[in-house]
Amino acid sequence: MPKRELRVIKENCTGCGVCEEVCPYNAIEVINGIAVVRDNCVFCGICVESCAFEALELYEEKPEERTVPEGYSGVMTYAEVLNGELSRVSLEILSIARELAKKLNTNVTTLLIGHNIEKHAKALINHGADKVIVVDHSELNRFIDEKYAKIFVTAIEQFKPEVVIGGATAVGRALFPRVAALLKTGLTADCTEFDIEKKTRLLLQTRPAFGGNIMATIKTEFTRPQMATVRPRVFKPLTPEERDGEIIKLEYEPHKESFVKQVLDVLITEGETVNLEDADIIVSGGRGVGSKENFKVIFDLAKELNAAVGASRAAVDAGWIPYAHQVGQTGKTVSPKIYIACGISGAIQHQVGMRSSDFIIAINKDPEAPIFDIADLGIVGDLFEVIPVLIKEMKKKKGE
Repeated sequence: MPKRELRVIKENCTGCGVCEEVCPYNAIEVINGIAVVRDNCVFCGICVESCAFEALELYEEKPEERTVPEGYSGVMTYAEVLNGELSRVSLEILSIARELAKKLNTNVTTLLIGHNIEKHAKALINHGADKVIVVDHSELNRFIDEKYAKIFVTAIEQFKPEVVIGGATAVGRALFPRVAALLKTGLTADCTEFDIEKKTRLLLQTRPAFGGNIMATIKTEFTRPQMATVRPRVFKPLTPEERDGEIIKLEYEPHKESFVKQVLDVLITEGETVNLEDADIIVSGGRGVGSKENFKVIFDLAKELNAAVGASRAAVDAGWIPYAHQVGQTGKTVSPKIYIACGISGAIQHQVGMRSSDFIIAINKDPEAPIFDIADLGIVGDLFEVIPVLIKEMKKKKGE
């Protein structure tokens, strides 16, 4: 911010006190016949206009002229590998990356970090990447944000992309802010839409704000690269086709310095065999489920639908289900084809994490529950009466 100050020209000041009278903030007073400016001055300029003796002036330091860094070109995406499999969001972001690259008349590069991950490079090329940078080492078999961030920064400094996009997943939320901070550039999280400003080539990054009540479009004007994360399920992957692409292998040198964090083990809790962020169908339970034992009915419905199990914060805080299942502002952001909210009132914090679902079904005893405001289909009733009927009808359809 440019420096601003209100200056008193002492030789012109007569101590008349007019400035003191007109100041709405009591930020100026006459002491020993001279006007004195206090720290709470907001530089509104009323006193300057009121002074008949030109004893006050507003000074503003000219802002430093900023320019866009040169030499940056191309769109880079980050590909996540979870439990040896390429995550769906890695393919989803390639579709928007291709669209942006077309508008910028440039190419798409994907960064792939991990162990035994080169096998995924061809799939990334067939889904839209022109180049895939592979960093493969046994030390990278588990995600540690410090290690991955250093590799990411090295790749960006070497290839200089003007746009970098990744998934707004647990990994993306840990990795991208660290990379942006190291590069001293901007980052927009949870984007749902992108475009390119033709004259400036700036990336227009649109995301929900104020609890999803408005959509904000953000620009990163004077730093590069322009970084953003994308909510899963917002974009559809391109239909894969046989494409030629380049695979670039970067050497990884194990860091000698000790890292603050070490991953000792990875535990997969019950119900996580289907990743929430990749699930086509999610059945979620809330406060209305009533107890840990009662969550069995949620799991029963999920099993029948081959769905993932989610939960509201109230259910997680009550200890009925592990945090890994939490959907919402302080949990995971999901966007399945079908989201079934059972006994969830639908507070705005929960809606933020699931309102972009293609089709929302709400089951709740309270007809005034906020969840019905965003539901495509609402069922007013006791979930313990409704769900068994649903399961029975589904089994009947299957001939069981």
